[in-house]
Amino acid sequence: MNENMNERFALAADAADPCDRAGFLIPPAPSGQAPYPETAYFAGNSLGLQPRNAAEAVRAELDEWAGRAVEGWFTAERPWARYPGLLRADAAALTGALPEEVVVMNSLTINLHLMMATFYRPAVDRTRIVIEDTAFPSDAYAVAGQASWHGLDPAATVVRLAAGDVPAYLAEHGHRVALVLLGGINYLTGELLDIPGITAAGHAAGCVVGWDLAHAAGNVPLRLHDWNVDFAVWCSYKYLNGGPGAPGGCFVHRAHLDDPSLPRLAGWWGTDERVRFEMRPELDHVASADAWQVSTPPILGLAALRVSLAAMAGTGITALRARSLRLTGYLESLLGPLSGPVELITPAAPARRGAQLSIRVTGGDAAALAERLHLRHAVLADVRRPDVIRFAPAPMYSTYHDCWRAATALATELNRDDLLHPSTL
Repeated sequence: MNENMNERFALAADAADPCDRAGFLIPPAPSGQAPYPETAYFAGNSLGLQPRNAAEAVRAELDEWAGRAVEGWFTAERPWARYPGLLRADAAALTGALPEEVVVMNSLTINLHLMMATFYRPAVDRTRIVIEDTAFPSDAYAVAGQASWHGLDPAATVVRLAAGDVPAYLAEHGHRVALVLLGGINYLTGELLDIPGITAAGHAAGCVVGWDLAHAAGNVPLRLHDWNVDFAVWCSYKYLNGGPGAPGGCFVHRAHLDDPSLPRLAGWWGTDERVRFEMRPELDHVASADAWQVSTPPILGLAALRVSLAAMAGTGITALRARSLRLTGYLESLLGPLSGPVELITPAAPARRGAQLSIRVTGGDAAALAERLHLRHAVLADVRRPDVIRFAPAPMYSTYHDCWRAATALATELNRDDLLHPSTL
């Protein structure tokens, strides 16, 4: 019997290592799931929970719209014309960037295309794009689309590799590679890649190196500037808790900001804000990531994200990572004894993973098992078909008791009575 499986252990751990759970709205349990009124939520790697003050922030901008209408762009308490700048410092702090290197805009894949329009410049002898063999589908579609846009055959241009094989491939074939684009944390397994090491290997081979940080931003400490990453993109609705479809983020290294000759898909929001509303026919270059902006920003979406980023930056990514390691380690200690019907596919070394543990369900239906966990036990994780369930204990709001509930529910559904302590039932 694993003593950690005792509910009293989990409650004591929460008392000793609390989180900001009160700052978030926790979904209620499905009907009939007493004595647990709230869901044990492990799907923050798909959609983070709503900060309790998000509605107030959005409502404030709705009130500005109602009271000022178009004048809100310049006379609101937080003038909309400069609103994206309100998120800059916190976004930079969470990604290890200089303030001028980050901008909050668009969505992840749109930003990825904008970045590749600038940084993927295939030449006769250097055309290939290296991605992970388990890259998120949207990334795979985007790079294939870029290859086609340049008149290249995606099948011959896009190279899919296991992350661990990338450095060796670059050492041998890097002279053929124009762009390396990997996920900072693999969406399926939760593996944290060696971002600085792979970036250095790419640069040594003369490649541009970009990162999809959808599962890394707000999850692990990043030092994008110091690691000399060329560009990075991320979404804000996962660990950053910005809300469904929240505006994404973009990083461009300082080394590229002073070059107005870089090609980009330009729009009016990318001109210098000091003259933007003068409606000049030619773009006025600004030496910041703002130069990659295209369209008018979505103020209501930015409002919700602003308060979420502020809360996370206030806690600090270092403190969040430390609690994440403790929380994820505790969940691993509970899931480990379940080996047999389920297999942990996330790296065991804490330094090689984020706030996610993925299990592969052998000889069973992962989606059906996840549904039973939700409907019978009020434990909500997500499924990646055909056989993976992902548990993401987000350190901002997840608890040790949530982890205990998930493990005991899973043991119950797998008929592992030997792992259930009588006092916990």
